[in-house]
Amino acid sequence: MSQSYPELIDDLNAAIGKLREGAPDPMRGFSALAREALKPGALDVKTKELIAIGIAIATRCDGCIGFHAKAAIKAGATREEILETLSMAIYMGAGPSMIYAAEALRAFDELSPSQETQA
Repeated sequence: MSQSYPELIDDLNAAIGKLREGAPDPMRGFSALAREALKPGALDVKTKELIAIGIAIATRCDGCIGFHAKAAIKAGATREEILETLSMAIYMGAGPSMIYAAEALRAFDELSPSQETQA
């Protein structure tokens, strides 16, 4: 992937906006599903976003990685929590998940407010 995650998210948001215009009812249904799935319950929002990142890695969805890395940051996820999530995704998905875990870490770093290179 060569596009930065902030650019990818902006591009996808524009495309999703067009999809919402063309298919408003299914998109409202999808949004309702997302709201319900993300409601805090036995798991808090941060934990749910970390799970979503692991699933995004497993399904190899660049946009999902970007959206959920951004949401995890908003929910208070730390880089250490992201790294543990990525470790589990690599463990469960082997080599292909390792590649997407590297992408997810890049997304987290690019989208973090500090934008500083992390060690």
